[in-house]
Amino acid sequence: QLQASGGGSVQPGESLRLSCAASGFAFSSWTMTWIRQAAGEGIQWVSSITAGGDSLVYADSVKGRFTVSRDNAKNMLYLQMNSLKPEDTAIYYCIRGPIWTRATPPAGQGTQVTVSS
Repeated sequence: QLQASGGGSVQPGESLRLSCAASGFAFSSWTMTWIRQAAGEGIQWVSSITAGGDSLVYADSVKGRFTVSRDNAKNMLYLQMNSLKPEDTAIYYCIRGPIWTRATPPAGQGTQVTVSS
C-alpha cells in the first residue's frame, strides 16, 4: 500500500515536500517512482529512485528543481519540489517500480499540488 501526502496550494517559486508512506511489501527492494496527472491530461512520469537510492532520474520538466529521496529504514519516499511553477499543478502519486503503464492513475493515493498566484 502506498499513500502520498504533503500537497497543498502555493504560489509560483515556493516549495513543497511530498511524502509517500509504503507498507505491505519489501520497500527497500524496489525502485520507487513519482508520477503526476494534471486535470484533463495524461499521466506524466516525474522521477524515479533505485532501491538503494544510488540512482536518481528526473523528467526534463522538473530537473534541477525537484529532488527525490528515500528512507528505507522508515519505508518512506520523498519528493522535494522547489521553484514550483503553475505547470506543476497536478495530483502526485508514488508507485512501486520504474513506470506506470495504465491510462488511469492509482486509486485514491495521490496528493494535490496547486501552484497559482
